[in-house]
Amino acid sequence: MKNKKSQKSQTNSIKQNQEIGQTKNSAKLVLFIFGIGPIIGITIFLYSKGFFNSPNM
Repeated sequence: MKNKKSQKSQTNSIKQNQEIGQTKNSAKLVLFIFGIGPIIGITIFLYSKGFFNSPNM
């Protein structure tokens, strides 16, 4: 009987580890999109407005 319980707990822990891995990957993806996305957007906006052009005197 003890062996059956340990096998069930092992399968549950494997499932939990897979779910945790998926949430970690999705969290990394969300942080990348919301962290890098605005920086790229601001850079494109400033470039389109001529912010990076050197001033002519």
